[in-house]
Amino acid sequence: MIKGRIHSLESFGAVDGPGIRYLIFLKGCNMRCQYCHNVDTWNPDTDNLMTADELLDKAERFRSYWGKEGGITVSGGEALLQIDFLIDLFRKAHERGINTDLDTSGQPFTREEPFFSKFNELLKYTDLVMLDIKHIDDEEHKKLTGHTNKNILDCARYLSEQGIPMWIRHVLVPGITDNDEYLKKTREFIDTLDTVMKVEVLPYHTLGAYKWKELGIPYKLEGVEPPTEERIQNAKKILEFNKYK
Repeated sequence: MIKGRIHSLESFGAVDGPGIRYLIFLKGCNMRCQYCHNVDTWNPDTDNLMTADELLDKAERFRSYWGKEGGITVSGGEALLQIDFLIDLFRKAHERGINTDLDTSGQPFTREEPFFSKFNELLKYTDLVMLDIKHIDDEEHKKLTGHTNKNILDCARYLSEQGIPMWIRHVLVPGITDNDEYLKKTREFIDTLDTVMKVEVLPYHTLGAYKWKELGIPYKLEGVEPPTEERIQNAKKILEFNKYK
């Protein structure tokens, strides 16, 4: 029986997909984003192991709040690092008539086996993918996260080809992603995708900085202030749209 490595659960998510969502945060992430506010999810080790049925039984207690659009959202960490568990969870969710949403940075994506076949299996039971595009420039992406973005952009293209609805999220960080040239290039890339339903600009914040200190990890963006309202509105004007409206 497959068990997921669980970081935490939230019963009432209002901004993590359509409707009201039950949020499942998984442990483990290969990215080392300088602004990460969930740095405590990086380490995959945990004693909190749960099966898909255990999680869905918990989630269904809140089903009356979901409405027509709600369901479960699985985030992290990086949920795709536990793809075997994800397949089991989403398949069983669909058997129960529960809407499924995957919140991912796409970093583990590859067209190589065995991952690619598993990814295709997962997509059979995935209603929405919320994909983080951290930085459109590959070299800047490597500085920001420690990894290339080439396979992540390929993941976005593949999801579009497969007809999977997507929300794109982009964190606005002064001095790193808050640059009109990069923002316009990000929008140009998004415009090549056919299934993007919504684009969200997420302003950088320092609410998770204390976790870095607690874990003894140097915080790379010490002294970087959140973006001004003017720059937030500028980024939203370039990037954001919502096809649901």
